[in-house]
Amino acid sequence: MQRTKAPKHVIQTFDETENPLGSGDAILITKAVTEVLQYEKVDIPCNINVQITGDKKIREYNRNFRGMDKATDVLSFPLQEFTGVGWAFIDKSGFDVNSDIQQLGDIVISAESAKKQAAEYENSYEYELAYLIIHSTLHLLGYIHDDEEREKIMHSKTKNIIREMELK
Repeated sequence: MQRTKAPKHVIQTFDETENPLGSGDAILITKAVTEVLQYEKVDIPCNINVQITGDKKIREYNRNFRGMDKATDVLSFPLQEFTGVGWAFIDKSGFDVNSDIQQLGDIVISAESAKKQAAEYENSYEYELAYLIIHSTLHLLGYIHDDEEREKIMHSKTKNIIREMELK
């Protein structure tokens, strides 16, 4: 698939784990987010914050923001309003025209859950981390999986992007 060159996005990674991620993981996170934004043809520079934490902290976030008192693998906090799914449906009227970079939102990932899931699904940790980042970035672009059809769309997009990243 021919894609146009994407604008310069800012992906900031914050690691709160006891065993910090290596530089390769930070590069993988940036690559995964960038691949989604290119795949979705995001045409202006955007900022996404990615926080890597453990099960205890993500459980706290899940309880505080979603009312679910359990750990989860990933949480997405979109900052934009959508009239549909995908970049084409983002309400750009709320963008700060004086800013060079638009805030898309925040992603929080539990490294503990990602490692457990990698073992459970017989994936590498890198594959699982990329999968969760891609999935969550799609949420920041308005995609949801609240029914079977929408879940298929998100799963298909995630798999296509993983394939383009050449992860096994």
